[in-house]
Amino acid sequence: MRFGLNQWTTRYWPVPEMVAGCVASGVGNVGLWREPVAEYGLERTAKLVRDSGATVTSLCRGGFFQEPGALDDNRRAIDEAAALGAPELVLVSGGLPAGARDVDGARARVAESLAVLAPYAGERGVRLAIEPLHPMYCSDRCVVSTLEQALDLAAPHPSAQVGVVVDTYHLWWDPAAYAGVARAGAEGRLALFQVADWVTPLPEGVLTGRGMLGDGCVELRRFREAVDAVGYTGPIEVEIFNEAVWAMPGPDALALCLERYREHVE
Repeated sequence: MRFGLNQWTTRYWPVPEMVAGCVASGVGNVGLWREPVAEYGLERTAKLVRDSGATVTSLCRGGFFQEPGALDDNRRAIDEAAALGAPELVLVSGGLPAGARDVDGARARVAESLAVLAPYAGERGVRLAIEPLHPMYCSDRCVVSTLEQALDLAAPHPSAQVGVVVDTYHLWWDPAAYAGVARAGAEGRLALFQVADWVTPLPEGVLTGRGMLGDGCVELRRFREAVDAVGYTGPIEVEIFNEAVWAMPGPDALALCLERYREHVE
């Protein structure tokens, strides 16, 4: 099964219960987040997943290069991904520094940071997976807004060191998205495919506005067919930030994700 559960979809499901619940449901792919991993313990989490037979598909997240100490924190994130056996460390670039307006400078900082971190990641068998976010997040979370921008940032580095994430929630609106998918495939940089839906009106807190698969307007299967067409055979992570989903018992949320995945993505 290519379906993978991104840990933040079931945000409050404790790590051991989440892993056990996935395995019991036939789900062998889990995308982990640094915060709950740190809470449970890095080595404990690595052993738990290894003993369960599950596969860690990604670790979220690195990036936020506008923050003081970002390079050191990203090195730690790379080390954590390596310890977990996660092949991809998802990078959310970060936005503008407080009070700044220089978006070009912020993007240049991302490029400079990648130049430092890519070799370090490559030595540890981890690929940095740049995730472009919807433009509404540009000021505070991610100055990389399109797949083309992400690929241009990745271009100076070996594809084994730097790739890109295709996330339907962030890219569905972009008329160049499918050309970007084709380019990512041709360049060997399609590191991870994530799915969520776009619903309107957006909730007041846009960070928790990702819709359950099938509840919104995204052509989810079209995206899946597009990544398949360029040779992507990896996991398909369901990553949904949504208060209603978070309020569900973990097994129920997982069951709903599986049902909708089969209906709208497969």
